[in-house]
Amino acid sequence: MQTPSIQTTREPALLRAARLEQVGGTPVWIMRQAGRVLPEYRKVRQKHSLLDICRNPELAAAVTLQPLERFDVDAAIIFADIVTPLVGVGVDVELVEKVGPVIDPPIRSENDLERLRPLVPEADVPYMLEALRIVRAELPEEKALIGFAGAPFTLATYLIEGGPSRNYATTKAMMYGQPDLWHGLMDRLSSMVTVYLLAQAGAGAQMLQLFDSWVGWLSRRDYSKYVFPYTRRILSAAKATGVPVIHFATGSGGLNEVIKGGGADVIGLDWRVPLDEAWESLGGVAVQGNLDPAVLLGPPAVVREQTRDVLQRAGGRPGHIFNLGHGILPQTPLDNVMHMIDCVREWDAAHGS
Repeated sequence: MQTPSIQTTREPALLRAARLEQVGGTPVWIMRQAGRVLPEYRKVRQKHSLLDICRNPELAAAVTLQPLERFDVDAAIIFADIVTPLVGVGVDVELVEKVGPVIDPPIRSENDLERLRPLVPEADVPYMLEALRIVRAELPEEKALIGFAGAPFTLATYLIEGGPSRNYATTKAMMYGQPDLWHGLMDRLSSMVTVYLLAQAGAGAQMLQLFDSWVGWLSRRDYSKYVFPYTRRILSAAKATGVPVIHFATGSGGLNEVIKGGGADVIGLDWRVPLDEAWESLGGVAVQGNLDPAVLLGPPAVVREQTRDVLQRAGGRPGHIFNLGHGILPQTPLDNVMHMIDCVREWDAAHGS
């Protein structure tokens, strides 16, 4: 369904930046800002598991809104996990503390694919859609609501490896040695991710982000052949809703030549490539990023220096969304987060952005 285009002075700056409009400042949000560093979130986690929070719309909405009470950010990102749609279709996923998603048994054969039935969002993940509706109703008009999904490659690595991996050898072995199985898996995951994102847009998400956390382990050739066609398919369907779409992949500097053809409105950049160099290679799209999350573990002077470096590289051009180059680290001091955001606001004020 086409989202109506309503131009108001209170339209979220994030959405206008995604359209390469000059917005009078640099929009800021932080990946994994919902949770991770907030003491109020940790209190919630003392009583509830991560998946329990996801399945409770009121609780998930409250956690989603917590960062906006602490930080001067321009968006809320719905609290969920990238494995939420897998859980929704009945995959046995355990989120192990300090490890990540663990899936047993993993997918290793054609028969295993039958465990990945089509996702029916209103039946399989109604709690997530309700959380989006609650947040959208409570969110100030000038703040954007972001929905998201894990990309097929990243979901496939968990399904094939059975959990996090150091080299994704089993995943690559399937790609190379069992191409029919690989493409069957990617096709099912792509369909799942597509309907999941479209449902989020229908429930009130004003921007969508597709996370591909582990695709940087692939060569450009393998990414182009085994992954990119599915990513492009998802992005095309998501963009048809009229909602701006961010494509974020880590370790992807060598893939930008391919990624820019995917059609995303915004390309998320990790910290490994200077923002100006990456933006030049991507051409006329908005970009998001790209401060190293570990910088926020350093002293305020370093936070200030490196935040300003990112902003200087952006050069005040329309279409820059300030963010980290990956998710915020759990041990990050709150004062450094606020200092980083203050540095962005001060830079804008000093440079007339």
